Amino acid sequence: METSFDEVIKIESRMLDKETTALAELIMKHTVQDGTYHTAIPNVYLNRYSHHHAGHEVLAMHAPFVGIAVSGEKEVTIGDATCRYGGSKIFVSPVALPVILHTTHATMDQPFLGIGLILDPQKISALVLNVFPRGLPHGQPRYQGYLVDADVSLLQALTRLLQCLSDPEEVKLFTPLIMEEILLRLLRSPVGVLIAEMGIVDSTVSRVTQAIAWLQENYAQKITISALAGLVHMSVSSFCEHFKAVTSMSAIQYQKAIRLQKARSLMLTKQLEASEACRMVGYVSDSQFSRDYSRLFGNPPIRDIARVLQQK
Repeated sequence: METSFDEVIKIESRMLDKETTALAELIMKHTVQDGTYHTAIPNVYLNRYSHHHAGHEVLAMHAPFVGIAVSGEKEVTIGDATCRYGGSKIFVSPVALPVILHTTHATMDQPFLGIGLILDPQKISALVLNVFPRGLPHGQPRYQGYLVDADVSLLQALTRLLQCLSDPEEVKLFTPLIMEEILLRLLRSPVGVLIAEMGIVDSTVSRVTQAIAWLQENYAQKITISALAGLVHMSVSSFCEHFKAVTSMSAIQYQKAIRLQKARSLMLTKQLEASEACRMVGYVSDSQFSRDYSRLFGNPPIRDIARVLQQK
């Protein structure tokens, strides 16, 4: 007897719920309280939040990443673009970006639970030909982030990955193999081509990534757009077009976001005055720094730092 389409959908939905529940239990097991936890598995971290954030927290993502929401809901803002993901959704950022994360749905009974994977371009490069033996298809639209549904197979692989955390020997023996499976499944997903471009040396995404890496390492230095484009062997017009398409902001805006995030970190961790942090990240004008800071964080430096310290 053949199974109807509706029955197939119901079966897949039940399987998805089962795997989501299993993942949620594993995340709860390995997170004793709210926060972000770096696990024993390289490039894998867990999130648990049982309340809405009182304010936005800006994070400079130092590597491309994949975020999987198992329960609850989170809002991600990159530049002028905002999206929400939750309920077994996957958010993919193929390049390092300064983002604003805001937990929008979380309670003590149903906290936001998520898994984060930092993507390694070298590992992706080694797998690309397995999925795209004839090369990457052309004409894929580029955005700063992508939101797709998680399928049962990917969730099962993630469950097996987190199960290894209970045994250090399994972390050593099995997680490299499971991570390879997860990367292959991501490459076969609707956003696989965009992820694959990270591993292609001469791809546009790869060149933008090289420019981003330079800006992250040299955020306090002055540089012209023509010089930055020259570093990655692109014309100025092509560089500006593709940088904006991939990150949703200009290179100058990106550098400004990194400078402001670094300044905020210095004031929080080193107890520096705003004027001192301002100079260390490359600003020459205190008033310009204060205006840019307020625009990004919602408050001038002194008020913002006081608010963050009070929350902690």
